[in-house]
Amino acid sequence: MPSDYSDVLNNIATEAIEALTVRHQAREQALAVSREVIRFSANAIRAVHRGDFDDARQLIDRARQRLQETRPIRDDNPEIYYAGFLSDARKEYAEANITLAVISGAEIPSPDDIDVDPPAYLNGMAEVIGELRRYILDALRRDSFERCEDFMDVMDEIYGILVTIDFPEAVTGGLRRSTDAMRGVLERTRGDLTISLQQRRLERRLGDLEGDSAG
Repeated sequence: MPSDYSDVLNNIATEAIEALTVRHQAREQALAVSREVIRFSANAIRAVHRGDFDDARQLIDRARQRLQETRPIRDDNPEIYYAGFLSDARKEYAEANITLAVISGAEIPSPDDIDVDPPAYLNGMAEVIGELRRYILDALRRDSFERCEDFMDVMDEIYGILVTIDFPEAVTGGLRRSTDAMRGVLERTRGDLTISLQQRRLERRLGDLEGDSAG
């Protein structure tokens, strides 16, 4: 064995360890950020359902600030940035932004507006269908029908857009799977809303008949 192999191998090992140390630190930072972003986003969505839009905006802003800290990771360690846990955080962040916009009546932000890559944004958009179902069911329990049909239309529009995006799952981050799952959510919500509306109409007719009989 040539005498200089030892030095060469040691140098290779040292450089590799330094590179892996940087990658490990980026991964640990990304994990910490992703946990906080997911928590802030989930709490923001809860605030939206309570009607606390200002609180939701503050929580979303905190999530945004944390995500901004991952920009160096995107540039220096893209394999960490686009790993599952950080992509999930951006998905939850997108879901919170879109849910707030739809339910508060604001304009829906674009991926560029919230600095989220398209796969994470689209998967977050798919999850909004579930949040609108939650809103509709809560409204039906309160016998409030005012916005239910409008939100049902939004759910249909979101689903209609998502089914047109036909790329491999590796490219879209599993969007087809998310979209397929939301189809069932959409149809169950349509059934629940239809039954509730029919029941409401029946109750009104019965009320009218009772009023006519009393008269």
